[in-house]
Amino acid sequence: MKKESNVVSASLNGIRSSPRKMRLVVNLIRNKEIQEALDLLRYSSKKKISFSLRKLLLSLWDNWKRKYNESHSDFRNENEKKVSLYIKEIRVNQGKTLKRLRPVPQGRGHKIKKKSSNIIAVLGKRKKM
Repeated sequence: MKKESNVVSASLNGIRSSPRKMRLVVNLIRNKEIQEALDLLRYSSKKKISFSLRKLLLSLWDNWKRKYNESHSDFRNENEKKVSLYIKEIRVNQGKTLKRLRPVPQGRGHKIKKKSSNIIAVLGKRKKM
């Protein structure tokens, strides 16, 4: 199996939002450049999960800089005109489910399932044309 170079990953586990709601926001940023994805999450998404996704992307970018010892400069650096970082892969899986009972009349109880999500993101490097 060929191991790819120039990729870095990060993950968020146990986010208290259902995977279905999470995927709505994740689909907006899939295969985008990282700066564009951060801007989309900051300005266009009104979902509360966008804050957690921004944290994940910033962690991913920091992991990239730590791995390749790049300087902490802006993405639009003069030296990196020919190379761009993009979200190569981002997956949302279901995490643990909290099971609760809600009391209803006549001594009964209805089950409530509070779902959580796990997110795995991979950052890749591609050459600009």
